Amino acid sequence: MSAKKEPSVWQGFKAFLMRGNVVDLAVAVVIGAAFTNIVNSVVKGVINPLVGAIGTQNLDHYSSCLKDPCKVAADGTVQSGVPILWGSVLGATLTFVITAAVVYFLMVLPMSKYLARQADRKAAREGTKEVVEVSELEVLKEIRDALVAQRGPGQGGER
Repeated sequence: MSAKKEPSVWQGFKAFLMRGNVVDLAVAVVIGAAFTNIVNSVVKGVINPLVGAIGTQNLDHYSSCLKDPCKVAADGTVQSGVPILWGSVLGATLTFVITAAVVYFLMVLPMSKYLARQADRKAAREGTKEVVEVSELEVLKEIRDALVAQRGPGQGGER
């Protein structure tokens, strides 16, 4: 009687890592991290100077005071009052919108168009196959009818 050898923990772990979805997720995380640097550069190099033309280049400096007097130390600690740092929220929102737009227009939209073209091609191939099958069936029916007509009524083969 031979005992069935169980796969080792290492083999199981290796099989888990080599599954397609885990590898795809790892690639997505790496690309996402690199993409974050690009978006941050766009915000620092383009968006902040445009905002700086109106006011300050650092959106974090935009704030309002909910309870006077507002005093914030250089290190960011609040000394008095209740400041609302709406500039930070605006900066994060702009970063999110830029990221979402780039992901949509450079990744999602082209991929959905590609998949739609693939589906159309597949449907066209299946439609052509269906037409061929129907026309073959029609030809076979015509052959049958011609053979029946040649035989004539009352000659063998009729049931």
